[in-house]
Amino acid sequence: MTDLPGRENDPNENPFAMFGNPEQIAAAMRQFADMLSAPPSSGPVNWDMAKNIARHVVVAEGDPSVMEGERRQIVDALNLADLWLNEATALPSGVSNPQAWSRSEWIEKTVPVWQKLCDPIAARMVETMSGTLGAAGLPAEAQAMAGPLMGMMKQMGGMMVGQQIGQAIGSLAREVVGSTDIGLPLSDNAALLPGGIAAFSEGLDTPAEEIRLYLALREAAHHRLFQHVPWLRTHLLGAVEEYARGITVDASALEEQLRGLDINNPEQLQQALSGGNLLKPEETERQKAALSRLETMLALVEGWVGTVVDGAAEGKLPSSAALSETVRRRRATGGPAEQTFATLVGLELRPRRLREAAALWQALEADRGVDGRDAVWGHPDLMPTADDLDNPEGFVRGEPELDLSFLDAPRQDPSSEHDESGEDGEDGDGRSGGGKGDGA
Repeated sequence: MTDLPGRENDPNENPFAMFGNPEQIAAAMRQFADMLSAPPSSGPVNWDMAKNIARHVVVAEGDPSVMEGERRQIVDALNLADLWLNEATALPSGVSNPQAWSRSEWIEKTVPVWQKLCDPIAARMVETMSGTLGAAGLPAEAQAMAGPLMGMMKQMGGMMVGQQIGQAIGSLAREVVGSTDIGLPLSDNAALLPGGIAAFSEGLDTPAEEIRLYLALREAAHHRLFQHVPWLRTHLLGAVEEYARGITVDASALEEQLRGLDINNPEQLQQALSGGNLLKPEETERQKAALSRLETMLALVEGWVGTVVDGAAEGKLPSSAALSETVRRRRATGGPAEQTFATLVGLELRPRRLREAAALWQALEADRGVDGRDAVWGHPDLMPTADDLDNPEGFVRGEPELDLSFLDAPRQDPSSEHDESGEDGEDGDGRSGGGKGDGA
């Protein structure tokens, strides 16, 4: 009788039709099974469960293992790129063990850093969520006696947040090409993803070898910074943590999201924890300073990498200029970094000052040479500020007659308009290839 018109959705003929797409049901049940089977976590997020969910996300669209031929191509590209960079930067090699990863391997290798970034805000979400879930189901007189239930609600909250984090990391893994796409040091090893390179290459009329080598140059350049600028990793991750500590969870919005929520429906849980309406940054001066510091440093990292890679590729990769613009547009339109940070820690990375940062590094190189340009990374106090991005020539020239003795004394008022110029003057006086002080 199923061939009669209108009978294809009759529950008497298909008793499972009312539940929707069977594949979607299977995916939802698998995610919920991960939540229920995950062992208790010592932190705010169950990261074992988050990793499992992230793997399911990438496997759902295919995540083949890296073949030996692909691995050789990537290792050779990273080694060659690292050799080319020797001519474009004074920083030594940061590539000691080049690797090729599948998307699942990217998840496994980068989770320790995600844990460091996500745990502060996740802890706030779990505490608020467990209190909201518990209070929603108990009368006031019973809440004081609900210690065991609160513990269970806290564990459930941790699993729910872990589910959302796993979804976000899995989605990001489908888009990245290496370990440094978002400008943060997610791994100590330089690595590229064949699947990510293939996705990046779609629609580009450029030989695959050139694309792979250009992306290898960017990966290797990032690792020179992260491996040989000892304060940079702590500075970047610390700024993210500082910002995350200023995030609060909108309890009223969370309660509204959770009201009437069926905890047996993983898709509803994912939508409820989408993050955008729940994470509210406090407009404190401390948090604004952390955000400004992070945005400026990410722009300086990206601008330096672009400048160095362009120099290394000049005369060797015919398509380097076009690929550089492709990467710049990819970063400027938001890309995976913004979306993931907005989901995980309520932070949108806005790479709006990449051109200004690149112009500053180019001006430094023209005035001081490669050694003088790279010497600025020697200490965080020598680095350009957000104001310097507006006036790169002023940063390069510095102050011609400035007393540098204050650098040996306690720091003065950081708002002084001459601090950054004075620090730049020290770079010129005390570092190889520096500015006016050594007559360079």
